[in-house]
Amino acid sequence: MSDQTPSEQRAATASLGELLGEVTRDLSTLMRQEVALAKAELKETATTTAKGAGLLGGAGYAAAMAVLFLSIAAWAGLANLIGGGWSGLVVAVVWAIIAAVLYSVGRKQMKQVKGAPQTVETLEEIPQAFKRNKENR
Repeated sequence: MSDQTPSEQRAATASLGELLGEVTRDLSTLMRQEVALAKAELKETATTTAKGAGLLGGAGYAAAMAVLFLSIAAWAGLANLIGGGWSGLVVAVVWAIIAAVLYSVGRKQMKQVKGAPQTVETLEEIPQAFKRNKENR
C-alpha cells in the first residue's frame, strides 16, 4: 500500500503540461466566478443606492414644492388667527419636520449600501491558493 495521497499520485503520473493545463482551467473558472459574483453584488448595491438616492431626491423636491405652495396658503390662513409673522414661523417648522423625516429615511437607505463584500473576501483568498501547503510540499 502506498502512503501517497491521491493528489500526490496524480501529480506523479500526470505530465507537467497536463498539470499546468488543469491549473490554468481552474484559475480561469475561479476568475469567471469572481467576476460573476462581483456583477451580482454590484447590481444589488446599485439598486439599493438608487432607491436611497431617489428617496433623498424626492425629499428635496417634496420639501421645496411643499414649502413654496402649501406654506403660502397656510401662512395666509394662520395669519387671521395668530398674526402674520408667527403664522409664517409655524408653517416653516411643520415643513422642516417633514423634510427631516424624508431625509432620515433616505439616509438610512443609503447606509445599507454594502458594496461587494463577498467578492473582496474571496479575492483576498486567491493569493493564499498559490502558497505552499501540506498537500503540495
